[in-house]
Amino acid sequence: MSETPAVSRRLLLGGAVATGALAAGMTAAAPAAAAATGQAPRRRPGQKSMIGVPFEAHRTVRVGVIGLGNRGSGMVEGWAAVPGCTVTAVCDIRADRARRAADRLVSKGEPRPAEYGGSADSYAKMLRRDDIDLVYVATPWEFHYEHGRAALLSGRHAVVELPVATELRQLWDLVDTSERTRRHLLLAENCSYGRNELAMLRMAHAGVFGDITNGHGGYLHDLRELLFSDTYYTDSWRRLWHTRSTASLYPMHGLAPIAAAMDINRGDRMATLSATATAPKGLADYRERFVPRDHPSWKETYINGDLATCLIETEKGRIVRAEHDVSSPRPYSRINTLAGSRGIVEDYSGPAPTGARVYLEPDHGGHTWRDFADYRKEYDHWLWRKVGDDAANNGGHGGMDYVLQWRTVQLMRAGLVPDIDVYDSAAWCAAVPLSAASLARNGRPVEIPDFTRGSWAGKRPGLDSSPTDMPPAR
Repeated sequence: MSETPAVSRRLLLGGAVATGALAAGMTAAAPAAAAATGQAPRRRPGQKSMIGVPFEAHRTVRVGVIGLGNRGSGMVEGWAAVPGCTVTAVCDIRADRARRAADRLVSKGEPRPAEYGGSADSYAKMLRRDDIDLVYVATPWEFHYEHGRAALLSGRHAVVELPVATELRQLWDLVDTSERTRRHLLLAENCSYGRNELAMLRMAHAGVFGDITNGHGGYLHDLRELLFSDTYYTDSWRRLWHTRSTASLYPMHGLAPIAAAMDINRGDRMATLSATATAPKGLADYRERFVPRDHPSWKETYINGDLATCLIETEKGRIVRAEHDVSSPRPYSRINTLAGSRGIVEDYSGPAPTGARVYLEPDHGGHTWRDFADYRKEYDHWLWRKVGDDAANNGGHGGMDYVLQWRTVQLMRAGLVPDIDVYDSAAWCAAVPLSAASLARNGRPVEIPDFTRGSWAGKRPGLDSSPTDMPPAR
């Protein structure tokens, strides 16, 4: 296994992302030093793993929301729509957003949540309340670590949008903080709850693909128009990431479902990562053709490659290719390809209603792809069978937002173990700083830390869960 390199760092916005994951000659904190040698930092006395730890059962799940931009404001009503869940507080540095979110909930017949806003520490004031069980974080990326960690330290569980953090030391700290506080932090990876993704997962576990050898996932989404919008991403925060880092900034949508199908942290683990990136052409070209010369973006220089590719090898020798591209003209795709000794599935591959195709032995032959529909029907996850209709009515992204929310609330109300835990969240998000580290070394592989501290080899449940009911309202 390759030695994790020591390379330089660059500060990025309100936080920092490593252009190499670790600093040369730095006097590192324990987590960073341990990561540099491929070793996990020691747990503090009394600190224990959160693997297999259930939520405490809640009669009602009371949610506090931090961040009410496009993503956060779109998810507020979904939380309120889940049976046995209520939004008790909303927060944004812009107080008018909190007011509008509260107004929308009232218009839907929901109780009015408390409103917080107007300053950078408004979220801390919200966390002093005693009527919040779960904190949902949907602020810009550079604040996810701060807000997620604060939620844990306040005694609440946390669901954090992608990525949960951008540095290895932050990821290790979230793992340790979760273990010390005995509170769960999980990545709000809605694509893990996509209908095709969950059917693919169940097929993999049923042996339909034989021995899994490789997978390919990504986030390929032409965001150029939105990135240059003056209103969509507040203060242009997402575009600015392309000016100050060279990394795969957002590969989790494609990586997480493939990792789940390969039982990462549940019998296998991601061991090394190497990254490549194309030249940064797309954003500058779009600006040249479509953005007025007096726009503030003309003072910017884009350095992040258009297509960043991470090649990940697992402990058992499987290969995962994870891609990220938001700067090029192309149709949307998360790729979702999984292959093994007996066949393959490819999503985003054609006009079929499911968008996916398969080739499986012994069912198929003649070098001819077949539609995925019959297989998805046979292996449809119980969550989609149970709440699929509600998902279509209450959530975006084809309903998978609501499935994520419904399942999170159900787990908390029933006192069950989460499908996605802090170790999954850290492993998936480690691709951000580690891709920067590999790119700084011209694509040489770097080690991926074992955030489970040796517990990755044991089989345990995850997203391929057993059917359970939402506890009845009392």
